[in-house]
Amino acid sequence: MTSAPAAARVKRAGKKRAKAQPKAAQAKVVQVASRRPAASPDIEVGRRVLMMEANGLAALAAELDGDFSKALDILMNVSRAGSHFRVIVSGMGKSGHVARKIAATMASTGTPAFFVHPAEASHGDLGMVTNGDVLLCLSNSGDVPEMADLIAHAKRFAIPLIGMTSKAKSALGQASDVVLLLPQVEEACPMGLAPTTSTTLMLALGDALAVGLMERKGFTRDHYRVFHPGGRLGKQLIKVKDLMHTGAEMPLVVSGTGMREALVTMAGRSFGSIGVVGKSGRDKDRLIGIITDGDLRRHIEGDLLSQKVDAVMTRKPITITEDLLAVEALREMNSRRITAFFVVKAGRPAGILHMHDCVRAGIT
Repeated sequence: MTSAPAAARVKRAGKKRAKAQPKAAQAKVVQVASRRPAASPDIEVGRRVLMMEANGLAALAAELDGDFSKALDILMNVSRAGSHFRVIVSGMGKSGHVARKIAATMASTGTPAFFVHPAEASHGDLGMVTNGDVLLCLSNSGDVPEMADLIAHAKRFAIPLIGMTSKAKSALGQASDVVLLLPQVEEACPMGLAPTTSTTLMLALGDALAVGLMERKGFTRDHYRVFHPGGRLGKQLIKVKDLMHTGAEMPLVVSGTGMREALVTMAGRSFGSIGVVGKSGRDKDRLIGIITDGDLRRHIEGDLLSQKVDAVMTRKPITITEDLLAVEALREMNSRRITAFFVVKAGRPAGILHMHDCVRAGIT
């Protein structure tokens, strides 16, 4: 159990660090705290830590300069067309854990990247770093002995080195081609020792680099889906064209077809609907109507089998495009209480998507 004098020292240390923050950031702390009711000591500690790290992020954003753009310029070489190079991210201790996450984020957003442990690099893994690669090293102090061989290797083979550190005059800072300088901020740890605020800044700056590369390259949902085929994210990015039925699978008849023949076609496809395409003129091969179970019920009392499809069909049906996300198509089906959509391209049927197709793909 912490003694009363020790608790008082920790409390005073917390106040001292809060005062060390920029005035603008400190004002934000007071403003947020003033809107909240009194809380337990545990919650106050949590709020203090979160606000210290938030203030650190605000300082980092304010101090971001042209070196960030220079780093993106270097990293973009890895992603140029036909390139087989990678971003090698490295760090020791807690910085190493952050480096792994940065490498994973870059790799999943279109920038080939992987993590190399600096200590393992000295025992053979330097062979994973080749000419044309880019080295991104993380160290708050910038003076990590285990990173010395990795830095020397980069300088020896003219491998571009980007350093993320809070000490510009450290070994890492002086060796780097571009330094992403972290602001001098207090760690949220009450002893000021455990990497807390500093690792949060590294993580956020790594995200900023990854997103900056995404925007420069025009990274789209389609690109994202290539790297995320599994899991919920992958399913949410499946498009209609990936699931729709095409060609002879589509239940289609031409204008003027008798209902007897149309019903045979409708029953043979099991979509619960049939499309009607134009026979000649401007409407030739264009989708001009659909017949659903509802249309059949509305005409059941008459001599349905003796009629033509034109007399039964619903004209100007609601359709979708092949590039629509399947999850959005399913949402429309549920909203309109229908089970299938025809997919059209330039007015002509290109496919049909049934609700069951979405369910089988795991889309809900």
